[in-house]
Amino acid sequence: MDGKYHLMQTNSSVFLGDKFYNREHLNFILFDVLKAERVTAYEYFSDHDKETVQLYLDATDQFAKEYLFPHVVEMDRVQPELVDGRIRVHRAHKDIMRISGENGWISILASKEVNGMQMPSVFSTAASFILGAANYSGCVFPGLTMGAAHLIETFADKKYHAIYLPKMFAGEWQGTMALTEPNAGSSLSDIVSSAEKQAYGTYKIVGQKIFISCGDSDAVENVVHLLLARIKGAPTGTKGISMFIVPRERINENGALEYNDVTSIGVYHKMGYKGAPIAHLSFGENNDCKAWLVGEENKGLTYMFQMMNEARISVGLHATSIASAAYYASLKYANERLQGRPITEKNPELPQVPIITHADVKRMLLFQKTFIDGALCLELQCSYFADMERVTEGDEKEKYNLLLELLTPVAKSYPAEMSNFSTSTALQIFGGYGFTKDFIAEQYYRETRIHAIHEGTTAIHGLDLLGRKVMMKNGKAVMYLTQEVMQAIAKAKQHENSKEQAENLEKQLAKLQELSMHLMQVAQQKGVEAYLSDATLYLELFGILVLAWQWIKMANTCNENESMDKHFKESKFLCFNYFFEYELPKVQGMFTRLKSTNHITVGIDSSLID
Repeated sequence: MDGKYHLMQTNSSVFLGDKFYNREHLNFILFDVLKAERVTAYEYFSDHDKETVQLYLDATDQFAKEYLFPHVVEMDRVQPELVDGRIRVHRAHKDIMRISGENGWISILASKEVNGMQMPSVFSTAASFILGAANYSGCVFPGLTMGAAHLIETFADKKYHAIYLPKMFAGEWQGTMALTEPNAGSSLSDIVSSAEKQAYGTYKIVGQKIFISCGDSDAVENVVHLLLARIKGAPTGTKGISMFIVPRERINENGALEYNDVTSIGVYHKMGYKGAPIAHLSFGENNDCKAWLVGEENKGLTYMFQMMNEARISVGLHATSIASAAYYASLKYANERLQGRPITEKNPELPQVPIITHADVKRMLLFQKTFIDGALCLELQCSYFADMERVTEGDEKEKYNLLLELLTPVAKSYPAEMSNFSTSTALQIFGGYGFTKDFIAEQYYRETRIHAIHEGTTAIHGLDLLGRKVMMKNGKAVMYLTQEVMQAIAKAKQHENSKEQAENLEKQLAKLQELSMHLMQVAQQKGVEAYLSDATLYLELFGILVLAWQWIKMANTCNENESMDKHFKESKFLCFNYFFEYELPKVQGMFTRLKSTNHITVGIDSSLID
């Protein structure tokens, strides 16, 4: 290898990309494809406009480059540790939380009523993409706090706003959501953490929670858990779950903080995403853990789904963010790494060429870029729908709500799964060096793997999509999505450089509708297990078609903008053509499998799988 890549094994720097995302493409999606600034015409978002949003993204970019990206490797190497009852984290987290509070990143979505900035979520999502690409472990602290604060603002009694929100918005207190338990996992109906009502309106909590992201750290003064528990005597199953505010340190009658019997009993050491602690917490070991009810009893799961749905978009987004950082690292390497000669050149005495000149390396780079740009468009599209749902009324509000409900499992899971392949492809470009810690690719490969598990596994979201969402309101959500896709297809048919692809997507969309009807018949004839046995595969197929829709929209935007930079437009059409030549054809095998009457995984003897 060229001498400039030689790295010492001790205290060495690590090969990183020159950048971790593409601002030009981000702006293209926001302001050209989505025209997202239109949402600021509504009164709720009227304090913002395109100029203020650009300034906000500029500030986010600067913050990411100065406080997040410089620590991306060190946070992976210096893991959180449980010491004397507290989880110790990288020193940079305190600054990240403080500056996030000072500059409004934590309160960006909150209403003006609680001193928030009331920013459209589509622009907050864009900022989150930048932060996640810079350093995923570093960005989750403020992100989780934002989500927990939003739950308190939306559902908790206003008397709790003054107690918790100012400290959380300032980055002094961390927020979490505490759902998972040792024996429950994703099955929330099996939660056993208990709550017993006390005098003066408080509740006593007893139980344990596991896998709690940022569940404890010395980067903040206090940690505020939004915890799910079952009040004694409550109904069984999910109907009996309530939500509580459970601070690690409660405020006593003198206004000072005192320990609230919340104990960190373990910290998980993970394969990636190592900079942010994942805690095992015990509540009420000394029978003195006080909690305050959020909203009404037995409605906790309904409240939690607000944060979970927001978090699911965030999971898909951050999988895309990590893939973006991996892509730019591999792109830099491919341009600088010399190896081999053009395949038509037989003279070994000629100088070696950068590996980016080789066709298969170009294919691997195009795969990454096409996935990342399409997935980012999908995530921002979902956030735009969320904003439109907030500011519209009646049938229009219902449309955006149903579109968002339908697309959330896709926006969470398809990018999460594809990021595994994308970061793996980046590592492949590095060759043997990619398998070493001297190059950043292996870290990104490890870090992205959690996203197919976070906030519900891919299988759970496949069940949600096929088992609930496609049938929701007699298929009304699917009808709205079909209308959106067909509008984009109609535009694309008007241009020779996108007509063939648009017609292809139209055919696949019709086949999806036919497949869905076929599966409904399977449910009636063979039962729900056969119907849902390949729900994960259905989700993958659905995801490919949804990304094809995103690329059709991007092609339409390029065709409609005559003043667009020629090189930028050519780059977009290169990816557009790649997607329809390499990715969309994958659905043919999926259609074949999903229409098969041989449900091989249903009813088999489990002992045969050994």
